[in-house]
Amino acid sequence: MRLRRKPWTRNMIEQNPDYILDRPKAGLIDWSSRFENPDAPLYIEVGSGKGQFIINQAKKHPDVNFVAIEIQEAAIGMILRKQLEEQLPNLQLFLGNGEALTDYFAENSVSKVFLNFSDPWPKTKHEKRRLTYKSFLDIYKTILQPNKGIEFKTDNQSLYNYSVQSFNNYGMHFDFVSVNLHDSKMAEDNIMTEYEEKFSAKGQPIYALYAHFSA
Repeated sequence: MRLRRKPWTRNMIEQNPDYILDRPKAGLIDWSSRFENPDAPLYIEVGSGKGQFIINQAKKHPDVNFVAIEIQEAAIGMILRKQLEEQLPNLQLFLGNGEALTDYFAENSVSKVFLNFSDPWPKTKHEKRRLTYKSFLDIYKTILQPNKGIEFKTDNQSLYNYSVQSFNNYGMHFDFVSVNLHDSKMAEDNIMTEYEEKFSAKGQPIYALYAHFSA
């Protein structure tokens, strides 16, 4: 969902380069130098929205480094505002496009990719824009460490079905599959996004898929 422009966002981003990378030029980033604990595993969320999920992940797992990746300036501004309040040493923000991850993350440098409530792009002609399309899987496999993978959640059954097939066709190994995450063994440890809270409150099932790439 496209958020309305927020006038204060641009100035806040420019004033806080220690927390956010603002559409940087292509070139591998030394992510370890941007965290208090450079040796911690690195998890990234592609499409972080307003940031509820990634903020709470960083709070819950101080021994993991997180990068929130968002293409919308208004959305990343909202995450940055929360981060300025929290001052979490294990959270960095990235304003940019998920299609260019291999420009900024070294091969085998990431331990987990989160895809939460991604745009379903329902029209067939837009298939290549779906974050679980095979070209995106190529990108994730390149930056992920061997035997590491993706945690995917959505309220959209069509996108879920598509993603199951896409992961399977790619030869990924399934670790967890659910058509009702909140009524599964993973519910207790699940951290919800803003959209997830909204949809589940209406009785909408949440679909989840965790899978990893072979070495």
